[in-house]
Amino acid sequence: MMKKISRHYKKMKIAYIKVAAAAIFVSILFFPTYQKLESTGDNIFTVYLNGTQVGSVEDSEQVDRCLIAARKRLAGTSDELVLADSEIRYEGSEVLWGTVDDPADITANMTRVLGNSVKETLNRSYTVKINEYTVNLASTEEVLALLQASIDKFDQENEYYVDLVLDGNRELNVLTTQIFSVREQQAEEMAAEEAMSSAGIDTALDEMFEDVEPAKEMEFSDYELGLKSLEYGDTVEVVESYLQDYELTSLENAIEEVTKDQEKEQIYEVVSGDTLSQIAEKNEIPLADLIAMNETIENENSMIRVGDELIVTVPEPELSVERMEEVYYEEDYEAEIVYVDNDDWYTTETKTLQEPSAGHRIVVANVSYRNREETGREILKEEVTYEAVPKIVERGTKIPPTYIKPISGGRLTSNFGRRKAPTRGASRNHKGVDWATPVGTAVMASSAGTVAKAGWGSGYGYVVYINHADGRQTRYGHLSKVLVSAGQTVSQGQKIALSGNTGVSTGPHVHFEILINGTQVNPFDYMN
Repeated sequence: MMKKISRHYKKMKIAYIKVAAAAIFVSILFFPTYQKLESTGDNIFTVYLNGTQVGSVEDSEQVDRCLIAARKRLAGTSDELVLADSEIRYEGSEVLWGTVDDPADITANMTRVLGNSVKETLNRSYTVKINEYTVNLASTEEVLALLQASIDKFDQENEYYVDLVLDGNRELNVLTTQIFSVREQQAEEMAAEEAMSSAGIDTALDEMFEDVEPAKEMEFSDYELGLKSLEYGDTVEVVESYLQDYELTSLENAIEEVTKDQEKEQIYEVVSGDTLSQIAEKNEIPLADLIAMNETIENENSMIRVGDELIVTVPEPELSVERMEEVYYEEDYEAEIVYVDNDDWYTTETKTLQEPSAGHRIVVANVSYRNREETGREILKEEVTYEAVPKIVERGTKIPPTYIKPISGGRLTSNFGRRKAPTRGASRNHKGVDWATPVGTAVMASSAGTVAKAGWGSGYGYVVYINHADGRQTRYGHLSKVLVSAGQTVSQGQKIALSGNTGVSTGPHVHFEILINGTQVNPFDYMN
């Protein structure tokens, strides 16, 4: 009996082994995750993403594909740009038989780990660039609101709106601005509707006959006054960007920054009649600031000439707006001055022949502005109520003589005017200027002319008088030697004498006077 049981048990054991072997064989055929691996060192790898196990693989290329798929899946969960850490680590081992994970499972695990490792989210944003100024906004709606705010302060009737268009001059996708007229668009739509109807034919005929008929002069009532054109005075560029929250500017602050006036430097060209104080007042800046901004100006008495260019500051917003308005106004006006040239007079001589009287007129004009500053005016229609009477001025055309210092160097020892008498017999009212200089220094004619006197003069010592073409006279005193004679013609800068210490004098020097109509004046007011 025992022998029969033992024989039966052996048969069952053999059958079990056969079934197990068949099961293993079937699993190898139908379950690819269980594989026979070649014994070549590490041949199966456990993958860790950011320190978390996400699966096992046979090669690293499969990991890269799964990571790319996981990143795409994570990015698809948000409209913004998502950044997440992704540190991959492998642990290898050598096995004869082993299992690897399905790529879909590895991708799912990686997506979960990346979601827990999000570093930061960058918002889809828009950077607005105006010259050198930039501001970052959260949406195109905010960009348009900012740009619209810059024109709304000049467009009270809401006749214009701004939109973003692709900049055709740029290879990359850069947006720029275009301002549209509501009135023009409505007119275009109406014209299109009329063209589609029978009335459109009538309109076309009317326009044809208008071209044939001569144009009639417009009356004041025919003009449609108001804003005629509006555009930005600066180039605006808008580009899409991805930024963090702290890099964005709120719409309210952006509008404040872009539309408020800033002090900006500009060039001002000096015109006839300008003075430094007038230029400062005209540009609403302190005179001291105007001097500080311009290296060529030393102080408030510095000379400026027509055509000189000065740096001034003007209040302007970051984004300037240029516009043209058609306006009606009435005004008093002045006629242009009428000049009558006199070739026998110097340019310093003038005489008013007729006093002016203002006229009055009514005007329609196109006035151009940059922000709030007028930049141009074109009169479209003018009707004079009564004519202005011009001022008539006779003026000389001859260039008057110039005057130079009569010596080179020297030390100024006495100015023109009241002084303490330096020696007995000297005048307390000094009628010229004195320069101390060694005896024998060359004395030159301050201006061209004819010698009126050359020799000894009481108080002056040796002296030279020269009469000039503009009626003025110059005198040179306390000379040691006279080199010209009365009646002689001299040129400007010609040597006429040598300095000395003759007459009433406290030491070697040259005394110099300029006389107008026989009266001494301050020479420094006339010397170049």
